[in-house]
Amino acid sequence: MLSLEGATVRFGARPVLDGVGLDVAEHEIVCVLGPSGSGKSTLLRAVAGLQPLDAGRVLLDGRDLAGVPAHKREVGLMFQDHQLFPQRDVGGNVAFGLRMHHVPRDQQDVRVRELLDMVGLPGAAGRAVAALSGGEQQRVALARALAPRPRLLMLDEPLGQLDRSLRERLVVELRELFGRLGTTVLAVTHDQGEAFALADRVIVMRDGRIAQSGTPLDVWQRPVDEFVARFLGFDNVVGATVSGQVADTSWGKVPVPEGTGHGERTLLVRPAGVRLVPAADGLRCTVAARTFRGTHVAVQLQPEDAPRLEAACALRDAPEPGDEVGVAFDASEIVVLG
Repeated sequence: MLSLEGATVRFGARPVLDGVGLDVAEHEIVCVLGPSGSGKSTLLRAVAGLQPLDAGRVLLDGRDLAGVPAHKREVGLMFQDHQLFPQRDVGGNVAFGLRMHHVPRDQQDVRVRELLDMVGLPGAAGRAVAALSGGEQQRVALARALAPRPRLLMLDEPLGQLDRSLRERLVVELRELFGRLGTTVLAVTHDQGEAFALADRVIVMRDGRIAQSGTPLDVWQRPVDEFVARFLGFDNVVGATVSGQVADTSWGKVPVPEGTGHGERTLLVRPAGVRLVPAADGLRCTVAARTFRGTHVAVQLQPEDAPRLEAACALRDAPEPGDEVGVAFDASEIVVLG
């Protein structure tokens, strides 16, 4: 439904979007991830018509949007800071787009009630915006963006200002709501958990280009290169020389997946693939630190003459700082990058 072809935006001589090609299917939820300055918000603004392209095209249902102003593009846009109108009540905010499209007043009222029910704010039309919590304001902003029935809904850091527990709850509700409505969504977020919970497909951007695109499971299990792996929070990345079913690394011999080509490679060892064994039976390490992560304990291990390793342990099995342990590696948790 949405296509970007060679989309390029330059700020001075620097390309912020650098020849981006992207297709979004109808009813698909696509989340764009990336560090600050990677071009993800500029991509959203270019689709919305708020940032002109220096080269390339944006097409919606095959129609080139060049020269089409933002308010005529049939896209809804929801910002991180809500941008609600403080002088209007909740109903007035939700109905704003409907008024701009000259929808009759009685139909506006029906649509506002329907949307407020849908986002979990029944009967809130007469409430003042200033009296709402952050989560409630986010729901009003979503209802306002959905009111004109946009062909494409775009979200810019939609839950960024909310506390973690509320974000986790709302992202589940959003996923269910978009599925029920059949909404096509293009979202930008810096929060990986939010993106992986919400999206059908995840896009990782780097320096104005798409570094990787795939289902959340594909991207998580098979990062395409060291940049994506480290961006996703994996630090056990090491250079290796592969020969047969093993690789020589600074951590010693490490097993590699069957079919790995010989020669110089870069390996990712997931924390779950770092197994703790008696010190005499593996790579000898000292426990440098441990951090409780809710579902597991992240244990930082320092070998004598090699980079640190992170292991994921059950709380009951986690060693204490200062303990001496051994490390063995699980081939099923090792990924060959690049």
